[in-house]
Amino acid sequence: MKTVKELQREVEEFCKKNEWNAKTEYCILDLASEVGELAKELILASDYGLKEPEFSTNTEVELGDCLFSLILVANSLNIDLEKALEKALAKYEERIKNQKKD
Repeated sequence: MKTVKELQREVEEFCKKNEWNAKTEYCILDLASEVGELAKELILASDYGLKEPEFSTNTEVELGDCLFSLILVANSLNIDLEKALEKALAKYEERIKNQKKD
């Protein structure tokens, strides 16, 4: 299994090899578009929420597109996704801990 850093490097190398130099703004729009495509796939897979979803190989492809686009955004901003995830998990952990106190 690859680490997140390895995935970030792999996407960076892919972009260099293919001369893909998208601006951050484009990367963010692409991510939003890919998440929309994933949402559409999940809506169709569940018949608009009327049944348990039947996932297809296209669901996996759409998730891969989302991951690729997210890594593009992170790389364009020089953000280490492993550190970003650690910070997010700590934030959610604190939020859950505070909810339990209430």
